[in-house]
Amino acid sequence: MGSDLYDQIVSQRGSLENLVAKIPGFKGYHEKNARRQADRMLREYLGQQFDAVIDRFARIERKILDAGGLKHMSRTREVKDKMQAYTEKVKMAAPKYSSMFEEIKIDNDALDRIYAFDEAQIQYVDKFEAALDTLETAVKAEEDFGDALDAVYEVAAEAIEVFDMRDDEILRLGERL
Repeated sequence: MGSDLYDQIVSQRGSLENLVAKIPGFKGYHEKNARRQADRMLREYLGQQFDAVIDRFARIERKILDAGGLKHMSRTREVKDKMQAYTEKVKMAAPKYSSMFEEIKIDNDALDRIYAFDEAQIQYVDKFEAALDTLETAVKAEEDFGDALDAVYEVAAEAIEVFDMRDDEILRLGERL
């Protein structure tokens, strides 16, 4: 799945303008001395968005458990743990490459790939929201929600994979130093 997912992300890349429109104050990575700040801003923005997604999942989880769904407790915990692992990965990613990222000369193609991965991370907010909408609808309708719960887990797993690809992309740039 990794290579196909990588190709999908890179081929669907938008532009810096797409990111700028979504993250207040974000100007991108063009200027060396602003890269660390831009990366921090992106991670803070995403962290806030994903914290809200996790809070929403926790509210749905309470509805599941309150309705007698204790048998689903371990699965809802797994899903929440996967979502939290992704959120923590986004929030804590920079220390291993932020100063190196600041020093790299980045060509336009590499910059476009990084922006594609950044934009993909932002799109995961919508993917989580859509998966949670489906889960919440099934829970409210008292339908079997196992598949919807699995779908939330899969979004989190894929988001982690895509974030790791972003990390790899930046680390590959560092190999040029």
